[in-house]
Amino acid sequence: MVCTEGTLDRAEAVRLVETYSDLILRLSYSYLKSTEDAKDICQTVFLKLLEKPRTFDSPEHERAWIIRAAANACKDVLKSHWRRTTVEMDAAGQVPAPEPEEGSLLAAVGLLPPKYRAVIYLYYYEGYTAKEIAHMLGENPATVATRLSRGRARLKTMLESEGMA
Repeated sequence: MVCTEGTLDRAEAVRLVETYSDLILRLSYSYLKSTEDAKDICQTVFLKLLEKPRTFDSPEHERAWIIRAAANACKDVLKSHWRRTTVEMDAAGQVPAPEPEEGSLLAAVGLLPPKYRAVIYLYYYEGYTAKEIAHMLGENPATVATRLSRGRARLKTMLESEGMA
């Protein structure tokens, strides 16, 4: 590797991309089954090499390091919270949103103001903690806890007035 001040020169970067990009893409796709995710892994591996160049004993050592770096990056993606709790847009479009039955608890939740509706739904129907909801919504955890409390109180009042509680 030809390095100047801790970074690779342009010719070396081009050589790495030309030599290994197809390998990294194919390996990553075999793990992730997503072309876009495989491209992200490819970029991650090359960035790792470009930001902190390494010295390899041989071309086989270089190739082995790149394969291991790509495999490890794929495993990190597979065990990430995001990967475990999301689906692709195509799959999500095939599952219709449930229509709440009239008079059901979900229908009553739907009548709450949006700031209470969102936290109640995420907490009780999706199973997120108040801290996770706060992170997702960009709110303070204390704010989410307050909205949960006030939302429950409003929901109780609504249900009592309809004779459901």
